[in-house]
Amino acid sequence: MNNPPWPKGKKLVHLDLKGAPPRVGYLHKLIELFSQLGADGLLVEYEDMFPYEGELQLLQSKQHPAYSREEVLSMQEFAKSKGLEVIPLVQTFGHMEFVLKHGPLSSLRETAPCIGTLNPHREEGLQLLMEMLKQVVELHPGVKTLHIGADEVYLLGEGEESKLWLSTPERTVEQLFLSHVTKVAGAVKAAWPNISIIMWDDMLRGMCPDTLKASGLVGLVQPMLWDYTPNLDVDKTVSLLEKYCSAGLCDVWAASSFKGSTCVHTCVPNTQRHLDNNERWLQVAASVSAAVHLQGIALTGWQRYDHLSVLCELMHVALPSLAACLQTLILGQFSAEAQRNVTERLGIPSVEVEDIGRTSADDSLFPGRRLAELTVELNALLNSEDIRFFDNNMYVRGWFSPYHRQRKMVTSLISRQIHSQASTYLGPMQEKVEALKEEMVRLYPDSTAEEWIEEHVSPVMAPLQRITEDFTSCLNETQP
Repeated sequence: MNNPPWPKGKKLVHLDLKGAPPRVGYLHKLIELFSQLGADGLLVEYEDMFPYEGELQLLQSKQHPAYSREEVLSMQEFAKSKGLEVIPLVQTFGHMEFVLKHGPLSSLRETAPCIGTLNPHREEGLQLLMEMLKQVVELHPGVKTLHIGADEVYLLGEGEESKLWLSTPERTVEQLFLSHVTKVAGAVKAAWPNISIIMWDDMLRGMCPDTLKASGLVGLVQPMLWDYTPNLDVDKTVSLLEKYCSAGLCDVWAASSFKGSTCVHTCVPNTQRHLDNNERWLQVAASVSAAVHLQGIALTGWQRYDHLSVLCELMHVALPSLAACLQTLILGQFSAEAQRNVTERLGIPSVEVEDIGRTSADDSLFPGRRLAELTVELNALLNSEDIRFFDNNMYVRGWFSPYHRQRKMVTSLISRQIHSQASTYLGPMQEKVEALKEEMVRLYPDSTAEEWIEEHVSPVMAPLQRITEDFTSCLNETQP
């Protein structure tokens, strides 16, 4: 379908830094590319990579050093020089795992088992949030817009203080949510009157217009409606935006996805899935009434689903998807022109990263191309059924089972064939893993390479390695 281009408003690229934060040099290359691809802003979710100070220093990552104050400032200056506005995102209700996981702050959880949701009743909780926001705002001189998160506030109302609050007749969990967000947004406005405030919309979706009108949020916040599905329901989404507007929340944002929304452990994005999602958002933008003021769209690129989940697709392997999605928004469809713009700009034959192939070209057009190639190649090996289910094939189960190996009851001829096949698979995999690690530590912290390999590679390689080790052990025992 041929849609109008994305209407006037920002096109933000989401930088999710809670997983695989790019090294500063690579971050600058990415920012330059984002600008060249047509983005005009960054939505930066620092989490534990922000250089919090004082009592908040414990929030900094222990896996790898947080960015320094100088690095945060230089990133903003570089982005500004490329025409990109920087919008920081600080979670203030749900998804506060990086804060509430720490022992000294655990008493501020809504419920002890749910480390992501803040107790909305404690004054010290609001003080904590305002100190976090103060440090972030002060390190973003001239910041115009702030995103306060507030999505997926799990188990709200389940804490003892919330149950007591809800025991008063006619009080609801919706009101509990709204009272906290209004309090936070009001405090932000009081401290920084000229800053616009964005929040995620999902906790508002089930609320009626009268509840939203009475909440105090009107004039305080701009909801950002997120939907990352390729089959986004256009009519339902338009109705939701119109509902927000009827409640007085007419300044709204959209959020699509270019990676990180397929499956929690996906390694390589499917560009077509994300193109479909962004094309649906174009249909939404073309269908809303003139009363709905779309401020822009954020193309989200999650590195993790949350602070404690595994790494999903990393930035380097998703650049073709991002480029294709941005061109689709700019031109109104993924046309031949859009495809040509992407392939020429990145120096690739196709927008699907699986098809980029091996090349001797440098990464001046496509920062991280070599790592993307290795990621695709290794991912294909790891997902090969012959390798992933090797210890379940007929010969291993029939003649080299754990029972056989434990008792050294193996058939030499067949076990040698099994060992030979396992070694044939292991060799190329180990070579690619070493090459990938060498390349990955150039762009990301060492800990990112270690985590990626341990999560995505080790579970597949371990059974093969055990078979080769057990073969050697059995061979030594059975030889005369």
